[in-house]
Amino acid sequence: MVSIAIFFAVLLGLPLGVLLYITQHPLLFRIKPLNAALGWLVNIIRSFPFIILIVAIMPFATWLVNASHGPVFASVALSIAAIPLFARLVESSFNGVKDGVIEASIAGGAPILLIVTDVLLPEAKKSIAQAITLTIISIIAFSATAGVVGGGGIGDLAIRYGYYRYDTLTMIVTVIVLIIIVQIVQWIGDFIANRAEGK
Repeated sequence: MVSIAIFFAVLLGLPLGVLLYITQHPLLFRIKPLNAALGWLVNIIRSFPFIILIVAIMPFATWLVNASHGPVFASVALSIAAIPLFARLVESSFNGVKDGVIEASIAGGAPILLIVTDVLLPEAKKSIAQAITLTIISIIAFSATAGVVGGGGIGDLAIRYGYYRYDTLTMIVTVIVLIIIVQIVQWIGDFIANRAEGK
């Protein structure tokens, strides 16, 4: 579930984050109506609590993957939740790029696509690596919630065997496993972010 969701989060969230940034930046491709529409869409999806989102899109997810439960079914909602989250984090990463670097690129005659690929992405690579890490951790938390609606995974184990059967040991073990997974993901993310910065 997490792998599928993070794949689509990066695949679709990265260009969406680029669009959010360049359509509001006065030096690049500022289009206020487009930026407002994209921002509205992103904010609408992000405003849904995940448990409500996964229930709301059940018919669409069932149609898309031809299943009404399980990890692949839950990955649809996870992806929909992760894409706008990652897009906003990418936009925030680009906000850390100094305008002077962009101005120098424009003065040199660089087109917008080249500015994105050769200026924005390299300058913000550490922040983007941290954004991916944060998105993965959020997806892990969401995936635990997906167990409530038969999404499978650790959350399903905790609900089915820990909560419904009053098995305290199972609940404790699942919480510890989730903590370990998150710590490992955070450590790997920090390592990659530091390597991206050249440390």
